[in-house]
Amino acid sequence: MKEFVKAFRAIDQTTKTLVKVKALSEFFETADPKDKMWAIALFSHKRPKRTVNTTLLRHWAAEIAQLPLWLFEESYHIVGDLAETIALILPPPENKLSLTLSEWINRIIDLKDESDEVKKEAVLNAWNGLEKDERFLFNKLITGGFRIGVSQKTVVKALAKATSIEENSISHRLMGNWSPIDTSYEELILSESPNEDISKPYPFYLAYALEQDLEELGNPNEWSAEYKWDGIRGQIILRDGEIFVWSRGEDLVTDKFPELGHLADKYPHDIVIDGEIIPIKEGKILSFNQLQTRIGRKNIAKKHLTEVPISVIAYDLLEYDGKDLRDETLQSRRDKLEKVVEEINSDRLVLSTEIKFDNWEELIPIRENSRAMDSEGLMLKKKDSIYEVGRKKGNWWKWKVDPLTIDGVMIYAQRGHGRRANLYTDFTFAVWDGEMLVPFTKAYSGLTDKEFNEVTRYVRKNTVERFGPVRSVKPDLVFELAFEGIAKSTRHKSGVSLRFPRIKRWRKDKPAKEANTLEDLQKILEVYQ
Repeated sequence: MKEFVKAFRAIDQTTKTLVKVKALSEFFETADPKDKMWAIALFSHKRPKRTVNTTLLRHWAAEIAQLPLWLFEESYHIVGDLAETIALILPPPENKLSLTLSEWINRIIDLKDESDEVKKEAVLNAWNGLEKDERFLFNKLITGGFRIGVSQKTVVKALAKATSIEENSISHRLMGNWSPIDTSYEELILSESPNEDISKPYPFYLAYALEQDLEELGNPNEWSAEYKWDGIRGQIILRDGEIFVWSRGEDLVTDKFPELGHLADKYPHDIVIDGEIIPIKEGKILSFNQLQTRIGRKNIAKKHLTEVPISVIAYDLLEYDGKDLRDETLQSRRDKLEKVVEEINSDRLVLSTEIKFDNWEELIPIRENSRAMDSEGLMLKKKDSIYEVGRKKGNWWKWKVDPLTIDGVMIYAQRGHGRRANLYTDFTFAVWDGEMLVPFTKAYSGLTDKEFNEVTRYVRKNTVERFGPVRSVKPDLVFELAFEGIAKSTRHKSGVSLRFPRIKRWRKDKPAKEANTLEDLQKILEVYQ
């Protein structure tokens, strides 16, 4: 645990990737193999689930610190992080506990089915035997909220440096449905012949947003164009007569999409297809909100299959008959993909349409009208590009359509977290319905630090009511909000739900009465629904 805390301190005190890589690689070189596995799991978002209710933790911490609960809660709102708040208010430890990271995590996991009395005894014993930074990490682990400013790419670089194994190989080994409970560091990372996992996906290749002029991309004949779809990026894996569906977030979601199961029966070859899972009903693409109704359910009933049927728009072939195709050119992979989709011949697997163009100017109106195709814009890919790992610049670009916008009035504000815990950064916005303001969305990004400070001063001076950490404010400030899509919603008072809302700019030039109306929102809904 102390070695992990040392690595954490080094990472937390810098924004430099090279320093983070050095700290992590030193940990991977010296730590116990079980600790290495849990560290990789934590950085790969495979953290253990919460085993103790956070309300109990707050009560126990306030009791040990001899603070009234209201004062603890106020401190929590200021600090912005429960684990850090508890670590700061607790008295110095009276004992010293020297357990490894894996031993602490196993203790936390073992608390799952214990009584509150047993949990309290275990937690208080831990708090009384750990230093402040160790307590902080223990609290993060026990609340299931461990997050740290380290990307998967940084972890891969650190492991590659510690083991002298190629980065792309490390990235691939970290994919799949492994767990530190039943997988060793030797099996996952060091083995030259890792345990065969027929469900294992490949690391995804991600595109950057296009910022330069099209002309700077060079000869248009060297590029392909296709629509960018708003669904779930996924890999469809057919191996040994079984099907596995992985999301880009490395979640195995096969059971969420049972209508894809028949693909394993229709094709005799082992293949891996990269594509977009989207809801299509009677030839029309449904909204992402409707797709989410499928994702969030434990069990998919016949009703969901009927109301929100899905298909996969296939745009790349990564494996065929067990052969990794990623080092072949995009054009070569595309040619093979066309044959695969044709041979499978299922309406659940649709080939992504290539957009024919002779010059860059031809793509401009196609991109501008992409919403009419229920698309977010265009993808531009170099025909001779290989399938790389992670986000790379140069060969794949996403050229999204300009966002939709609406002017809303800020009516509620809430403090942020981390370094912005003392600032109001999370806002609720409303539009006019006659003389009433109707809330329609929340947003928390898009302003500069200077603007967040200015808004915070306004909130403190113009608070009307308090609801815990939330402040109701005088409805005077107007902001232009950008969003990618809009859909009907029975959950919101406004009757609409926005896709990726964020603040585009602060409209200091506009009084609140000139903000948009609910009717304006409904008109946008009618156009794009």
